[in-house]
Amino acid sequence: MNAPRFSVVIPAFNAESTLARAIESVRAQSWPAHEILVVDDGSRDATADIAARYAEVKLVRQPNRGVSVARNAGAAAATGDWLAFLDADDWYAPDRLRLHAEWIADDGALDFLTGDYEYRDAAGVLIGTSMAQHASGRAVLARAAGSLRATMETPAEIAAYVADHFGDTHTLSVPRARFVELGGYPAGFKVCEDVHFLARLVAKSRRIGVVCASLGVYVIHGGSATRRDPVAAQRENVRTLTDLRHQAGNFPAAVQSGVAARMRSARYNLGCALARRGQRLAAVGAVLPSVLETPDWRSLRDVLSMLRG
Repeated sequence: MNAPRFSVVIPAFNAESTLARAIESVRAQSWPAHEILVVDDGSRDATADIAARYAEVKLVRQPNRGVSVARNAGAAAATGDWLAFLDADDWYAPDRLRLHAEWIADDGALDFLTGDYEYRDAAGVLIGTSMAQHASGRAVLARAAGSLRATMETPAEIAAYVADHFGDTHTLSVPRARFVELGGYPAGFKVCEDVHFLARLVAKSRRIGVVCASLGVYVIHGGSATRRDPVAAQRENVRTLTDLRHQAGNFPAAVQSGVAARMRSARYNLGCALARRGQRLAAVGAVLPSVLETPDWRSLRDVLSMLRG
């Protein structure tokens, strides 16, 4: 296969304090990006001015319409054959593109690729790594047994990955043609839009490449929307997954299973957020749909957990 050309899409909203770091991490790649596209999502600060400082950056501007629409706009303007994404407050490891590009060149049967990444706080202190903190990631690491490359192909692996996925958006490499075919990220959702796209992508895939090394950094912000209002964030999570389930009827059974497990976890997390506010009846109501769908011991245990607060 010919060497892949990566278009890196960076959506940015009021990102003047972090955008340069994100762009520089792409410029420093050991496998040069084909192009860098910064999508200014209606920023009111100097985001566009910072992007314009870089001659190699293609700046796309739009009214504020959210991260999904911004990513899709970047993909629409891209000219590479592969897409990679990076949020403006995160950054790539130096070999992020190379580790995927070389594998793509070696193996044309990969549908898409992902990998490990680091969690760091706003001060840059390492909190942990994604694959080690997710059951699906730990299973892949154990099977890889020290190898840098692992693939996911079996129904069990696929279901676990959708239910408990360890690869964030900035570790995803996807053919631009497939991204366009799937319609990109879903507009109108603020939480879990990445899982919505990922499940649809996995449903069209048979062989997924996983690089068992950190491809970048995801910054944990103490003041994020999820932490400011966890109930609202978890309600939005459930809303996004509800839309995904409406589309999942024709997904392979393994992907449907993964989506169902993800929904159960989302309802449980919503129930926990409500219970922490002392809203126990609302918490029970959040998890009851899972009992009706799958009346097993785990669902009943979730209800008892909400009743206990």
